[in-house]
Amino acid sequence: MAQCYINQHFLICPSPRILGTIIAVVLLLAFVERPSSVSISSDPRHQSSRWEPPCGAPESVEMLCLIIFCLDLAVKSYLIGWEEFRKSKWLISYTVVICISVVDWMLSVSMECDEKLRVRRLVRPFFLLQNSSLMKKTLKCIKRTLPEIASVILLLALHLCLFTMVGMLLFAKNADQKKNGEWELHFKNLTTSLTSLLVLLTTANNPDVMIPAYSLNRCYAIFFIIFSIIGTYCLMNLLTAIIYNQFRGYLLMSVQTSIIRRRLGIRAAFHVLSCHNSQTEAQELVRVDAVLQVMSRVNMKRFYKSAITVASQQFAEQGYMDRQQFRKIFDELDKDCIKEHPPLPQYTSATLQKLQVVFSHYYLTVLGNLVALANVLCICTILVLNSEKSTEERDNYILEVINLCFILFYLSEMSVKIFAFGWRGYLSYRSNIFDGFLTVVLLILQIAIFITYRLPYSQEPSSRGVMSLWEMVRLVNMLIVFRFLRIIPDIKLMALVASTLLDLVKNLRAFAGILVVVYYVFAVFGIWLFEGAIKPPPQMSVFSLDNTTSNFSTVCGTYEQLGYWPNNFDDFAAAIILLYDVMIVNNWQAFMEAYSRYTSEWSKVYFVCWWLTSSVMWVNLFVALILENFIYKWDRSHSCSVTDVEKIRYETSVQFMFKEQIQEPTEEELVCQLHQHPHLHLEWRHEHQNIRSSLH
Repeated sequence: MAQCYINQHFLICPSPRILGTIIAVVLLLAFVERPSSVSISSDPRHQSSRWEPPCGAPESVEMLCLIIFCLDLAVKSYLIGWEEFRKSKWLISYTVVICISVVDWMLSVSMECDEKLRVRRLVRPFFLLQNSSLMKKTLKCIKRTLPEIASVILLLALHLCLFTMVGMLLFAKNADQKKNGEWELHFKNLTTSLTSLLVLLTTANNPDVMIPAYSLNRCYAIFFIIFSIIGTYCLMNLLTAIIYNQFRGYLLMSVQTSIIRRRLGIRAAFHVLSCHNSQTEAQELVRVDAVLQVMSRVNMKRFYKSAITVASQQFAEQGYMDRQQFRKIFDELDKDCIKEHPPLPQYTSATLQKLQVVFSHYYLTVLGNLVALANVLCICTILVLNSEKSTEERDNYILEVINLCFILFYLSEMSVKIFAFGWRGYLSYRSNIFDGFLTVVLLILQIAIFITYRLPYSQEPSSRGVMSLWEMVRLVNMLIVFRFLRIIPDIKLMALVASTLLDLVKNLRAFAGILVVVYYVFAVFGIWLFEGAIKPPPQMSVFSLDNTTSNFSTVCGTYEQLGYWPNNFDDFAAAIILLYDVMIVNNWQAFMEAYSRYTSEWSKVYFVCWWLTSSVMWVNLFVALILENFIYKWDRSHSCSVTDVEKIRYETSVQFMFKEQIQEPTEEELVCQLHQHPHLHLEWRHEHQNIRSSLH
């Protein structure tokens, strides 16, 4: 209702899509602002020039976006009124963030864009949060989940501290310097001991951490094994289970609230529309033509509007709908669009009809999958045989002739399917679009190869035209390998997994949005704290991309020896990549140790906080939601055929994932909440009497 009001009376107000685009532009400014990320490499050893926009260009774009945010805030504040505005923490925070951004923008312009600290960078992700109601609910769920898992985090910390003290006692400094390897590397002091065991908790430094002690006495391995069993395999997995259980409960509660709000809105709409009916005194009814008239003016996706309109027209003969029928037509909002395939073309010839039956049969698809598998196996075999040869030594003509034969089969397969299904029917299948596009591209490449190299040749020219023969053949092979993905919909379990991944992209955008916010905030903090902290020695500045050596020596396993120079906080893009590397926890101790050496021991707090936020909290949440989605799809598809698996995506919203656990509100509860609604003032009489209502 509010959206309709905005569309009719506030034409200058940005639509949700435009506002989303503006938010994306504001967030992407961090890549071009100083320090700019527009360079070929982030490696400080290869000093490539960074492109930096002139001062005022990004600031002009940012000010335009801030003006649009101010306009959005003004419209929202006007619609809800001053009293509700004061109660809305999100709108008050929205106002504060805009004010901070404007003040910081003015300071930046006055200092000619040469300031080191841009506060508005840190608050930009708020624009993304406040623009999504689902993201706000997800953030609220995460906030409520934190206290529930605090006990496990505390137990994990206690486990870490206990084994740290035991380790410092076991591996104390010895008079014999040959026996001090473990003490020197991992248990020299409290900070080093905590860091070593924390990294071992993630298995990133296993078995390196125990090798010095294990080489002296095999019994020392028991200490590290017990630590890993309790911490890594028990407490960390218990943490995953608790996060899954608690977050699922709060997510269910949030979905329950969303369902109640939707039912409340539907009940209020039914009550408002029922005032136009004066023919029935015994029961509240809604005229079908009134519903159709309202739907013609509603701004929503075409599919949902069409589905609700069709569902309403089922009651056209009766002329009216009761409460249950009116509520049921809005169940279409939880369903995705299933594309209906057009009918097969009709042929008069009996021979053509028989050919149509043959070419439209499922076995033709199976044959195509087998041929695609054979093509991939041929490519794999030839690649293995030529793995030790350089590109100039390879006989690419053999592979090219083999690919040509397979591509001719793909072309004939596409042709007979077009004959059987027709153009519209062929293009109505996504798998056919995928096959057809790659087949056409492969055919164009083959024609280009034939024109350029005029097969057969006994010797390959080094290069003719833009691409060499090897580059063309390599591109063909890549496309053929991608084409092999066509088998996924035809295998039930693979189709189920692929469908689950697609649903994750569709239904879990709010979680991805919050992950973007977390990455953004930590990247900004990282640039503030560590920009330019690690610089290569002067003798390494002349390195190029080839394997040049120098007399600079480094300790094995360190940041310098591993060549992690491109992973730094010198610009925003490099910071994002470094945070991703730490989230994966593979060799993340190298980054932590390097920045603690170049800056301060307190830098470890930053990396540990990021590990807790990303790897412990967020990855476990993501695993929990994948489990929930997959279990839901598995239970529904366990008795389905292969072709039915794709239809499960018809009802796979978050509401349907928890459909069995959701309790529908009763009529009495809805009426009671409508009475208490602060913005909706309805006049109520006896339940079975016609009423007159008004919205203020």
